Amino acid sequence: MTKVVVTGLGVVTPIGVGADAFWAGLMEGRSGAGEIASFDASAYPVRIAAEVRDFDASSHLTGREAARMDRFCQMGVVAAGLALDDAGLSSPDPERTGVVVGTGIGGLATIEEQHTALVERGPRGVSPFMVPRLMPNGGAAAISMRFGLHGPNHSIATACATGAHAVGEAALAIRYGRADTMLAGGSEAALTPLSLAAFARMGALSRRNDDPGRASRPFDAQRDGFVFGEGAGILVLESEESARRRGARVLAEVAGYGASADAFHVTQPDPRGAGAARAMRAALDDARIDPSDVEHINAHGTSTPFNDRIETIAIKEVFGNEAKRIPVVSTKSQTGHLLGAAGAVEAAASILAIHRGAIPSTINLDNPDPECDLDYVPEGPREESVRIALSNSFGFGGQNACLVFSGSP
Repeated sequence: MTKVVVTGLGVVTPIGVGADAFWAGLMEGRSGAGEIASFDASAYPVRIAAEVRDFDASSHLTGREAARMDRFCQMGVVAAGLALDDAGLSSPDPERTGVVVGTGIGGLATIEEQHTALVERGPRGVSPFMVPRLMPNGGAAAISMRFGLHGPNHSIATACATGAHAVGEAALAIRYGRADTMLAGGSEAALTPLSLAAFARMGALSRRNDDPGRASRPFDAQRDGFVFGEGAGILVLESEESARRRGARVLAEVAGYGASADAFHVTQPDPRGAGAARAMRAALDDARIDPSDVEHINAHGTSTPFNDRIETIAIKEVFGNEAKRIPVVSTKSQTGHLLGAAGAVEAAASILAIHRGAIPSTINLDNPDPECDLDYVPEGPREESVRIALSNSFGFGGQNACLVFSGSP
């Protein structure tokens, strides 16, 4: 079967834009969280988030193009451009290159903005670009149009597992000969007054307003919710043959992909961790890799009371006695939770760990939860060779995805 390799990474995150800046942020243990700057949140119980404050769409879009896109779409297009540049792929074969890019929520900012226009100015105040700006497939469509890509093109929306599902499904397209190259990942820019209120009402968000840099604290006994984030992650995937033919630098192989459903609750994970464990096992089976071969796990690790404990249970179920040997890291401690972009950005972090021979840390883990008793690398990054890494993503609705990456073949 065709091997699928990663040749380029494009990331837009609260701790850095571009693979090098993102990795530097991870190695520095930097937090991207702060007081919300994009709107007045002073009346909200949650006033912190992980925003991309230095995002500039003009690097890949004209002002007119950007005006016709929601922020999540802009971020996706910029991340795709960065990924293609990183891959040294200036002219991909348009007929053999496709796109699978998803979003958990889509153009919510556009919906809120245009609803206000309707209320204040009536029907003629609504933009004719409202529908293309808000539609969840807008990111994938815009990427294909921006770079002239005619291959398979679709979007995925599986909440916080979106980015990982997109990478896995894009890899399958290459495996089965439907494309030679795929741009895959997720983008999200859903931090709006309405969504902040909604997630806060759910009790999902940290309320550590006085100390935002320490609010995301996965696996810590005092964790109280996730930090709302935004960003995008796009990977360039190629068949091994395509990459070798053009002499591309190979960062890693997409060795395995697994997916499952909890079929338990619309927001809470299965307390047994059964769905998460099924996804991990499926990915390992797909990669034909024994659990003892895994050297690093990028955890879903949201900093919510349920998720971190249950993911720990699932990892123990899959890896048994090996579980406490494996460095398990939540990069959400630094980036916040990027929702539909999280799985792709965390896949990028896993690939960089392999390619650069280091493992990021889980910051803010000061008082470990006794029920979260794995090696979460709280002391700072480790210079350590990684051959095989696993990346977990679990979404609301109980939709789970797991990816296995290995050193370049």
